[in-house]
Amino acid sequence: MVHFVGAGPGACDLITVRGERLLKEADVIIYAGSLVNPELLQVRKETCEVYDSAYMTLEEVLEVLEAAEKDKKTTVRLHTGDPSLYGAIKEQMDELDRRGIAYEICPGVSSFSGAAAALKLEYTLPEISQSVIITRMEGRTKVPEKESIRSFAAHQATMVLFLSTGLLEPLSRELMAGGYPGDTPAAIVYKASWPEEAVYRCTVETLAETAKANHVTKTALIVVGEVLEGGKKTGYERSKLYDPEFTTMFREGTKKDGETEE
Repeated sequence: MVHFVGAGPGACDLITVRGERLLKEADVIIYAGSLVNPELLQVRKETCEVYDSAYMTLEEVLEVLEAAEKDKKTTVRLHTGDPSLYGAIKEQMDELDRRGIAYEICPGVSSFSGAAAALKLEYTLPEISQSVIITRMEGRTKVPEKESIRSFAAHQATMVLFLSTGLLEPLSRELMAGGYPGDTPAAIVYKASWPEEAVYRCTVETLAETAKANHVTKTALIVVGEVLEGGKKTGYERSKLYDPEFTTMFREGTKKDGETEE
């Protein structure tokens, strides 16, 4: 059996309980060495074989998976964050299906959740933004034209950008061309939840110079949107769920002073 496991955003104690158990049980671990915290491997068995996929092609990864399956070994394919986001797992699963190898997925805490924690941020603030767009700037990997940064920017929703730290100048231009004012709050979150985590707050038009000034070239997320200001400019609406006047299936809302039944 092959287990695709989300390693979490970086901190060793942010892997799930299930994910850690699978690491302890694994006979073979293939981990994304360029992104996954290697300290996570300390829980492995002494006899466990470890491979760093940063130095491997897809074909080489599949060779290891197939060989382990033939020997009836348990394999963990350890991906950063949650494997469903930019994890390149579909191509692996398709090949495993073709070869008749069973697999399952253990979800993980995404780095975009780690970034929100670092920023002490609620992405979905009533009256400010109720949507989060998770995307990336087009680089060597193409992005469908209908999913361009410019088209998404027109929504003025909260935006979280992966894999875009090296493209901040064109990113700023596209965000502003799409509708974000240049002074829209933005943030660069470097290695969220790692010991070296750093947060750099800026604006859409100062993203590139902020990254340059702080020597950030990779392993960072970009967050854009008014939620970064926490509603300081316009205020935000309190959650109805915890409003004393709001009735839910669990409690009866109270009436305002002087309010009577119709």
